[in-house]
Amino acid sequence: MAFRLSNNLIGILNAVTFLLSVPVLGAGIWLGTRADGTECERYLSAPVIALGVFLMLVSVAGLVGACCRVNCLLWFYLVAMFVLIVVVLCFTVFAFAVTNKGAGEAVSGKGYKEYKLGDYSNWLRKRVENSKNWNRIRSCLQDSKVCKTLQQEKWTQDQFFKASLSPLESGCCKPPTSCGFTYIGGTNWTTTTTTPASTDPDCATWKNDDRALCYDCQSCKAGVVATLKRDWKRVAVVCIVFLVFIVIVYSVGCCAFRNNRRDNHRGAYRGAGGAGRASPSSASSSSSSSSSSTPSAAAPSGTTGGTTTAAPTAAPAAPAGRAATPDRDRASAGLFISDRSCQIFLSI
Repeated sequence: MAFRLSNNLIGILNAVTFLLSVPVLGAGIWLGTRADGTECERYLSAPVIALGVFLMLVSVAGLVGACCRVNCLLWFYLVAMFVLIVVVLCFTVFAFAVTNKGAGEAVSGKGYKEYKLGDYSNWLRKRVENSKNWNRIRSCLQDSKVCKTLQQEKWTQDQFFKASLSPLESGCCKPPTSCGFTYIGGTNWTTTTTTPASTDPDCATWKNDDRALCYDCQSCKAGVVATLKRDWKRVAVVCIVFLVFIVIVYSVGCCAFRNNRRDNHRGAYRGAGGAGRASPSSASSSSSSSSSSTPSAAAPSGTTGGTTTAAPTAAPAAPAGRAATPDRDRASAGLFISDRSCQIFLSI
């Protein structure tokens, strides 16, 4: 029975996926167990481990189901792929929906933009403003040292104002422009007697301490949301490409599942057909032997008036193996229909 192309493709793809799942699972375990890991790394370890386990289980099911023709495993693989398609599709639509609002505001005479939390979608704002979530995010920002580049730069005030800053650097590593602070260097700012009073609460929150800076400012939260928006849009684009790929893989998997069922049905039908053909041939043999063993009736002879009269000639016997009975004709017709049905099924 020839091995199908779709089964080969599914086997190769799942073998590659299984090999990729091993380093993913190992990375997740490493992130969760390293002693000097940051809060961000420990937080990422759980989803990375879950992704590695999912990829490993699905790839094993697809590999064994396609190569060993195990229908139950291949069925599990198709169900998992269908669920994955639905999840990726929903996430892609959701990502585009929550990232369609908000953008940085250009500041006159400055090379960077500033960000306002109220400009973005309510869903992202609520998740970032939640105190538990923000404490975790702030810990990640401090551990990742997002302001380290600015602290090491030896810029003048004019050079700093012309610099192109990322949303996180603009929101978390400097006070808002509306505060009117004077730039000293790095992440150090100072107020002057001529600094106008500002109603922005971030002005009072700002500190020159490297562990504080503007990490508790609304502008920093806005910078995080702006970064999330940018990254989620990129991920959504990647998800579209990935979605097309897994739909193609799912289609090939359906072909492999259909091939497995077709081959199993063919094997069962051929077995039944062989048993059916043996029965008529044995019946024909027994009929032939019984016909040949029947004794011929003796032709009676006699004399009438001295003249010998020949006995009437008996009717010629039917050829061996051709019993002219209705039952025999029906059996032959049934065998012919059975053979034709098998040939039509195998040709599909």
